[in-house]
Amino acid sequence: MQGWVRLILAAVVLVVCVCATVGGVLLSTTNARTDELVDRIQPARAGALLVQRSLLDQETGVRGFALTAEPSFLAPYDQGRADERRYTRALAAEVASDRQFKADLSRISRAADEWRTGQAEPLIASVRARGAEAASADRLTRSKAAFDELRRLFAVQQTHLDTARDRARDELNHARTLRDVVFFTLLVVFLLAVGVFALVLHRMVGRPLNALRAASDGVRAGAFDRRIEVGGPSDLRAVGDAVEDMRRRLADELASTRFREDRLAEQSEELRRSNSELEQFAYVASHDLQEPLRKVASFCQLLEKRYGDELDDRGKQYIDFAVDGAKRMQILINDLLTFSRVGRVHDAWRTVDLDHTLDRALANLALVVEESGATVERTDPLPRMNGDPTTIAMLWQNLIGNAVKFRREGVPSRIVVGCAREGDEWHVTVTDNGIGIAPEFAEKVFVIFQRLHARDTYEGTGIGLALCRKIVEFHGGRIWLEPVETGGTRVHFTVPALDVSSPEGAPSEEPPQDALLTLPPGAAQ
Repeated sequence: MQGWVRLILAAVVLVVCVCATVGGVLLSTTNARTDELVDRIQPARAGALLVQRSLLDQETGVRGFALTAEPSFLAPYDQGRADERRYTRALAAEVASDRQFKADLSRISRAADEWRTGQAEPLIASVRARGAEAASADRLTRSKAAFDELRRLFAVQQTHLDTARDRARDELNHARTLRDVVFFTLLVVFLLAVGVFALVLHRMVGRPLNALRAASDGVRAGAFDRRIEVGGPSDLRAVGDAVEDMRRRLADELASTRFREDRLAEQSEELRRSNSELEQFAYVASHDLQEPLRKVASFCQLLEKRYGDELDDRGKQYIDFAVDGAKRMQILINDLLTFSRVGRVHDAWRTVDLDHTLDRALANLALVVEESGATVERTDPLPRMNGDPTTIAMLWQNLIGNAVKFRREGVPSRIVVGCAREGDEWHVTVTDNGIGIAPEFAEKVFVIFQRLHARDTYEGTGIGLALCRKIVEFHGGRIWLEPVETGGTRVHFTVPALDVSSPEGAPSEEPPQDALLTLPPGAAQ
């Protein structure tokens, strides 16, 4: 393609150069004719008229002096002679290159000299000597006849100048006409060359490019199975091959993506089936497993009550172990059920006031907080968010409950709740002055059933902070903790900020107090 384009460009450049050369020649010819008319012929005509006028002034002065013998009439004669010399020199310079004009000027100069020496000067001398009577009619007639010869020469000179002027004008008009015709022809040729160049480019490049664009649009519209074939020059074919290679790779990637999507759909369906089975298992665990545990605990207690007198201390201890194990198993099952329910549905989502949910959590923990002597402070008003009020209350209840449970002996428990806006999120902190958590266990405590203390030291199943993480992540946030330098732990979590301009930002009714899920004591970490 580059070779063809270069050839066409070279042809266009050649046409332009030819047009420029011909136009330059014609313009130069026109300028030469104009210069000849303006710079040589017209000044020569003007100079000839000036020379004629100076000679006429001399003839008029001589005749007036001859008739009146007044010396003042000789002033035009003297001035005419001076002007004649000056104008003759100027005219000679103008016509120096033209032989005919130069000959005409020479004849006029000789005739003027002959008239002055033969007629004018003798007549002036006679009138000065004898007065006006010396200027007889015969002498005046001879003087006039001699000057008439000058007039004839003037007419011949003027005729030659007019002929040269007319010829120069004709040549100038012809040159201008030829220039216009040639320029118009060159313009037509140039436009034809450009049109041919555009047509060739369209056939060689435009059509293949349009075909390539149409094929690319088809690929963009989803026709990945349609092969792209582009003709034209080699460079354009190379571009088409590159686009075809891209189409093949896109088609392969699309097929692979569709295969993965099908596999993902199958796995999603399997996951939904598995979740359904897990929900069914949760139902069974809630009813069928807890009922035997209740019976075990009840009959063990009845056994101790009815046959307690017949059992020794070892037997009573065994019964206590069995009752305690059954109760802990029941608590563990309840905690697992609670953990599995979080994040399964969004039907209960609404606008939640974190202050209200914290108040309800504190109401559920009122007895524990009062017995421990703990104080809960809020440094900032808590915001509203979009979420599930029940699980948010569970989040507060676990965080406050942990802060109360893991307090230091002899130190009044102090819990501080803070909040700050960070971009599109609210950053909430819960800080206590309890026993704290070592930095190396900051992630471990969020794993389900992970405990840092023996069961006889702090009760619980180790599911509380895992439940908190699941609740926060279910609402689109994140949770982490860090130790406090003065002792204690600071728990951080974020929740998306509520868009107050949206319809969901309007106030909504909170569920009643008894609708909140109250966690059993074993749910806290």
